[in-house]
Amino acid sequence: MKILVSLFLIACTALPAAALAQVKSLVHKEEKRRYLVYTPPSYSQQPQKSYPVVFNFHGSGMTMAEQMLYTQMNRAADRHQFIVVYPSGVKQDWNVGFGMSYLDGTDDIGFTQALLAKLREDYRVDDRRVYATGLSRGGFFALRIAAELPQLFAAVASVGAPMPEPVIAHHTSKGKIGVLQLHGTADQVVAYAGKPTGYLSAEATYAYWLERNGITAGNGQPVNIGADVTWQEQGNGHQRVALATIRDGGHTWPGADPFNVGLPIGKTTTTIDANDTIWRFFSEHQLGK
Repeated sequence: MKILVSLFLIACTALPAAALAQVKSLVHKEEKRRYLVYTPPSYSQQPQKSYPVVFNFHGSGMTMAEQMLYTQMNRAADRHQFIVVYPSGVKQDWNVGFGMSYLDGTDDIGFTQALLAKLREDYRVDDRRVYATGLSRGGFFALRIAAELPQLFAAVASVGAPMPEPVIAHHTSKGKIGVLQLHGTADQVVAYAGKPTGYLSAEATYAYWLERNGITAGNGQPVNIGADVTWQEQGNGHQRVALATIRDGGHTWPGADPFNVGLPIGKTTTTIDANDTIWRFFSEHQLGK
């Protein structure tokens, strides 16, 4: 998904939180990879404290800066005291088996591991509380991380992106991990009902991760939140799996400013704020528990 942002809107949304993010890079497999890192004000004020880290992956065609400006997750980082990193994909994409070889395409899983190792060197990272989220292709990739790196990430959240079938075909890890989905039923870019040979439906993805986490399906009853959001959630005492279904919602980040133009991305709900919702879910998960 490509989000088009005018220079005026960028200027209006480039608040101090965005201005304080640092552009950094590392070399992975002879290729320079860039990323943005934002630390909340409390990071320098509490030098003995280790901080959770949230990886926030952009959609296809987006930049890391656009993802930061659109989601405004830095504000949530200030409120809840965590570090946010916005990685940049090669050619503004992520390898989930769509349009490139899952095994022989861009090594984004290796890059993610290398980036986490670099963050551990440069920042006070709480290794028990590392998380991943993303929008669209970035959400698909967050689910690939859930499948392949549950030993490093405690939970993931995908927005507008159910489980890719190429990930299922190659998923061999038995590690358990918390998984949250947020998806609109009127999404015209990534269908809530799924795409044959492409990706599961949102509901099938929910069922998939219940099974992977050893959670018996059927115990969690849907709960209505406001007029347009239905929440389903079940757990095993350690990991939880949740699905937020946004009725008539589009291919958008819940709670974000609807300043996107040029694409049929649809309605943005204000019933829930994706950043706070995702963080509340993440905060219930730690590695080793």
